[in-house]
Amino acid sequence: MESQIHVLLVEDNPADADLTRETLETSKLHLELSVAIDGIEAMRFLRREGEHAGASRPDLILLDLNLPKKDGRQILSEIKADDAFRRIPIVILTSSDAERDVAQSYALGANCYVTKPVDLKAFQAIVQAVEDFWFTVVKLPVNMSSA
Repeated sequence: MESQIHVLLVEDNPADADLTRETLETSKLHLELSVAIDGIEAMRFLRREGEHAGASRPDLILLDLNLPKKDGRQILSEIKADDAFRRIPIVILTSSDAERDVAQSYALGANCYVTKPVDLKAFQAIVQAVEDFWFTVVKLPVNMSSA
């Protein structure tokens, strides 16, 4: 049986989260999507704290930069500084196309940076392209949860 791929989406915009979920649900891959609505929840999810005690370790994180409580830059920095999480690929998926944000994200260890298009079909195509690339083209380590 094919193992399930777990994606953590860190996104505070419910419409973008729903659209990402709907797009990934059409996948032929066995994807499980978890959503954290802010940076504090994302870190609690990764650390399996509180209501996230039974959470699966994500194979990929889709991270928005502009989040309440703790922004994406802070989360990216925390994840990449933590031996337990640093190998999890992080795709920045954000509305910002500012060169400063792009440069800073890569400097902090982002694996790629994608600007969210405003158009619905273009947004779906971007999410599908990210999924195709990370789960059909790229070779990820096996058993990331024990890494």
